[in-house]
Amino acid sequence: MNILELVTMAIRTITAKPMRTLLTMLGVIIGVASVITLVSIGQGTTEQIEKQYESLGTNLLVVNLMGNGRAQQLDYEELMELEILPEIESIAPTVTKSGANVKYDRESESYSVIGTNDRYFSLMKTEIESGREIVEADVEFRNQVAVIGSEVAKTLFGKVDPVGQEINIDGIVFTIVGKLAPKGSSIGGTSPDSAVIVPIVTAIRTFKLGQIRTAYLEAPEVDQLTAAQTTVTQFLTGKFKSSNGFRISNQDELMNARKEASSSLTNQLISVALISLLVGGIGIMNIMLVTVSERTREIGIRKSIGAQRRHILTQFLMEATVISGLGGLLGLLLGVGASLGWPMVNPDQPTKLSLDFGLYALLFSVLVGVIFGLYPANKASRLKPIDALRFD
Repeated sequence: MNILELVTMAIRTITAKPMRTLLTMLGVIIGVASVITLVSIGQGTTEQIEKQYESLGTNLLVVNLMGNGRAQQLDYEELMELEILPEIESIAPTVTKSGANVKYDRESESYSVIGTNDRYFSLMKTEIESGREIVEADVEFRNQVAVIGSEVAKTLFGKVDPVGQEINIDGIVFTIVGKLAPKGSSIGGTSPDSAVIVPIVTAIRTFKLGQIRTAYLEAPEVDQLTAAQTTVTQFLTGKFKSSNGFRISNQDELMNARKEASSSLTNQLISVALISLLVGGIGIMNIMLVTVSERTREIGIRKSIGAQRRHILTQFLMEATVISGLGGLLGLLLGVGASLGWPMVNPDQPTKLSLDFGLYALLFSVLVGVIFGLYPANKASRLKPIDALRFD
């Protein structure tokens, strides 16, 4: 009996009871679909992270102070003096107030307030949709002006241009001078879309935020990034008398850290999905054992007319493999559909289909059928014809 005949016989047998077969496949279907969907989400996230960092260029440094107290704070004027060095193009220090109450007319919502200078907009590659950015004079004269993100503008003003309007931030009135174009998530943790950006000195004094603990620095060229990082390290080590109170990260380090975290989470979720495949395999083994019991007389008749042990073994093993293979194929189609449809449900979460990984998942599902179908098939092949024929 050739492979084609075995497959045909197996399909005829399992389609005789379609509902039982479908329920048997369910674990495999869910497992394969979950693996494909999770991998596509993970790869989509990784690609999104790469695009975010590439959009900021590769010559950016991020300084974060780790300690507490005034001994571990940066002074704005002192930090900006580093711009005279040839290896540093521009510096954008930031202070952040989370959960500030931003109010306009009767609309009120909580947003993060970012205090920074005019360099921030070019470093973060943000674009002004209307109005203007914060300029150096706003920082120098401590003007109470603000640039709002696209989400803030949509919530508070709807379709009305907010430029020239006044908003109330924790009881302090600020005049809106600009509105940002939509950008998406940011490496700094707070997206400009859902933030209010004000002059840094104004933010420090108005909201009593203390001194600077985060700063973005840009080197003129990528090949000067190492020199810039060395200079900043020496400056901070000399200022704080220690190299343990701060962390300086470049674009590659930040991107790799986020990709590693995303990959780790994806791998954990895939592991859970693979468990579904194994559970599906147990379900296949259980049903095949039931099938062997139901077809004991058939096995006895086949053996009595000359069927050998390997024929019976191959027949039942093929049935288990076909069940798991069809379940894997249905799971593959379901996973592809879920991957393509996920961005429609959650536009902020892109996906990237990996058909290679889908093929691996399908082959693994077939392997599950072979492994878990081996015991029932072996049990069927060991039945003695006389005992099988006496079975009622």
